[in-house]
Amino acid sequence: MTAPQPGAGLRRVARGGALNMAGAVAGAALNTVLVVVVTRGFSPETAGVLFAATSVYFIAAAVANLGTATGVVYFVARVRALGAGHLVPVVLRRACGPVAAVAVAAGAALWVGAADVARFAGAEGAADYVRVLAVVLPFAVVTDTLLAATRAFHDMRPTVALEKVGRPLAQVGLVAAVAATGGAGLLAAAWAGPYLPAALLALFWLRRVLRAAPPAEVPEAAAPPGGVEREVAARAFWAFTLPRSASTVAQLGIQRGGIVLVAALRGAADAAVLTAASRLLVVGQFAGQAVQHAAQPRLAELLAVGDREGAADLYRTATAWLVCLTWPVLLPAALYAPLVMGVFGDGYSGGAGVLVVLALTQMAGAALGMGDLVLTMTGRSRAALGNNVAALAVNVAGCVALVPALGAEGAAAAWAGAVLLRNLLPLAQLARGYGLHPFGRRWLLAAGACLGWFGAVPAAALAVLGPGAWSLAAALAAGGAGYAVTLWRLRGALGLAGLLRRRGSAAAVPPVSGTSRDITVRNR
Repeated sequence: MTAPQPGAGLRRVARGGALNMAGAVAGAALNTVLVVVVTRGFSPETAGVLFAATSVYFIAAAVANLGTATGVVYFVARVRALGAGHLVPVVLRRACGPVAAVAVAAGAALWVGAADVARFAGAEGAADYVRVLAVVLPFAVVTDTLLAATRAFHDMRPTVALEKVGRPLAQVGLVAAVAATGGAGLLAAAWAGPYLPAALLALFWLRRVLRAAPPAEVPEAAAPPGGVEREVAARAFWAFTLPRSASTVAQLGIQRGGIVLVAALRGAADAAVLTAASRLLVVGQFAGQAVQHAAQPRLAELLAVGDREGAADLYRTATAWLVCLTWPVLLPAALYAPLVMGVFGDGYSGGAGVLVVLALTQMAGAALGMGDLVLTMTGRSRAALGNNVAALAVNVAGCVALVPALGAEGAAAAWAGAVLLRNLLPLAQLARGYGLHPFGRRWLLAAGACLGWFGAVPAAALAVLGPGAWSLAAALAAGGAGYAVTLWRLRGALGLAGLLRRRGSAAAVPPVSGTSRDITVRNR
């Protein structure tokens, strides 16, 4: 039997990426609205306390997740590509049991140590917030694993409906209701509450996905009871997943650690400015997640069957998509930084320099591609861990050195150094070890289109019309219209043509030659 045709696989990734991108746009807007509601509805000190508490919460959730989100996608996609779909339920059971137990333990520890955590974060009033977040921590962690399992089947709808749209929409409504009362006592509960129904809905949706998947035939080679299952579900799974868990913690430490350190070293108000600036870049972050979520299972399938050429093409194409999706947001944000930061209210316009640094850094990260994900899908989760730990060390050292004197701008500079290192290291490792890189004609076309319509056009509008809202609106209208036409004309060259073709079934993955005993993992 043969693997799926490359064109069909790219179309499937494009479809998944398009759905994820629609969810990313909605999710980014909702998350930005959520931050605006918090910053305008409460004092900078109260907003900073909430942001510091939620940053600690996200780090704790990343620790408790044990890397299972990536591990589930990797192994489920891999066993299905190799014709061993009967192992999917085993992998899911082995992943969900330990992660649920660890999440409950982490939530309990966070509850008990809430006062110490708040003191470390420099926000004494955050202890009650931390306790509320500790209650929902297990639900959030399990939800992440369940949604990853649905993505392994190339079904992006649960992630979009629950994670990108449903939960943040509920958070906006509840937080706005609390802000309308004039008190902050229920602020953390309003922020955390939607995680509970999201977990139940994710479980329901995964059951539907599993029932809809084609029944798996057990190969004769898998007949010896427990032999292959133990290899996949225990030793190989956790050997791959645990280093990925530590990598995820390091990544979140890079993203959120600066907020905690700014709160501890400079106070909650500076932390609120840094959070506001970083939230405006959530569109770029969500766009990256959209492409990565769609590409991740396909990369695992291609690398499982040794199709390095197909993996290289997907790597280059996905990088071009990342540039196309993120640069149109980041370039105008950097050019109109004072105006954009003013959205959050008085006292936030001074964070324009922070926004510029973050926007340019995220542009560079998108241009360098999703090297960390590709390296992980080759099985080298330990190498990815080393890269992320090195980047985290740069971020922490930079914050300690720069934040006391520069505040949020120092944290932004430290974050920039960490992000660049985290992207450059896997780029070099993939090029040296596998001959994979993200650059090519598609990359040049994507970068050129973005620089022209969202770099040159807004710069001209800024020079002629000034830095006001009408200037930005005119620049976005003109740039957006020209960009849409350009993308349409380049749809074939950029690999976007698959978005316009009829959607095929993504439920079944034809197996390739070999048996379930071929399921191994390189973990270097």
